[in-house]
Amino acid sequence: MRQTVSAILTALVVLSLVAPAAAAPVTGVESAGVHQNVSPAVQADCAFPFTATDATGTEVTVEQRPERVTTLNPSAAQTMWEIGGEEQVVGVSQFASYLDGAEDRTNVSAAGFGVNNEKVVGTNPDLVLAPNATPVETVESLRNSGLTVFHMSEATTVEDVREKTTLVGQLTGNCEGAAEANAWMTQNVDAAENATADAERPSVLYPLGGGYVAGGDTFISAMINASGGSNVAAERGLSGYPQVSDEVVVEANPEILLVQTEAAGQRYVTTEPYASTAAGEDERYVVVEQNYLNQPAPRSVVYAVQNMTEGFHPDADATFVSRAEFEANATSNASADTGLENDSSESTDGTETAETTDSDDGATDADATETTGPGFGVTAAVAALLLVALSARRL
Repeated sequence: MRQTVSAILTALVVLSLVAPAAAAPVTGVESAGVHQNVSPAVQADCAFPFTATDATGTEVTVEQRPERVTTLNPSAAQTMWEIGGEEQVVGVSQFASYLDGAEDRTNVSAAGFGVNNEKVVGTNPDLVLAPNATPVETVESLRNSGLTVFHMSEATTVEDVREKTTLVGQLTGNCEGAAEANAWMTQNVDAAENATADAERPSVLYPLGGGYVAGGDTFISAMINASGGSNVAAERGLSGYPQVSDEVVVEANPEILLVQTEAAGQRYVTTEPYASTAAGEDERYVVVEQNYLNQPAPRSVVYAVQNMTEGFHPDADATFVSRAEFEANATSNASADTGLENDSSESTDGTETAETTDSDDGATDADATETTGPGFGVTAAVAALLLVALSARRL
């Protein structure tokens, strides 16, 4: 029964990743798994066959660079886009529709939520990337259909995201792109941490709807910390995504609420129990676009941390760089390091200039941060699913 409840809650939060901008602030997070035994060391070159053990404990071997990759959740698709592997992707979930060009890929989602196994098989993939929110039963079913499936583990830290990005690069033959995406992410996270190192850390709470909150040992909590905030749920010893009472929320007394939309923030701060907290009284919340707040992938980390840092510490002097700026700087530095001058393509030390990928996707600054406003609300469908989960929990 606990597995059933876990599956329902996982489905709930995955669904909420792509709620319309005006929808209630229910989040999307990926369920627990185990860490793959893959070295986090960044490798510039990919070699095949490549073998790694996935979250199911299965040793998965990719014999050669896959030409056709199907992603079952948006975090995997976003990672492929960020490491320069988007042309390999032939299948995506409906929740990856925000990615440039995703509409040209096969939508492998089932009606409502989850994936349609027949659609996945129909994409004829060389490799299926299944983020940890994918049920193990789905992974096994696809394997029984003859597909090579790698089930990713949960990312609860920024370092986990780095490791997963490196791993996806190794699995798909995009190691250089993965190294670049990680370097871009690391530079921006370092900028946030350095700019807020000596600042007072405001207390933050991320309500998910239905009394659920983001606790410690989660990707979201890690980003709050990197942005100079303090997750009050984690401070109270809560981990994962627990359900808490109104009394606990009032006692935690967060100074800032983290929300997905402006409308959600306005609802939360005028609705109990949040209206009785410091955040409600000051009408203070920070908006982070839902696709970036909830998907453990490089672009999500950069944009979410930038928005949170600017919202938590408006006066912090943090220098964030877009992907396009990062690539331009990397190209410039590579040219300088190799001794390139004027139109000469020769290197004084025999080193080649690093190749970069210029993509409109992810090359702009993070969405604007909002720190004002009034709310709370959950759509009828999500509320119904929550009731199902809670009812099952009591059995």
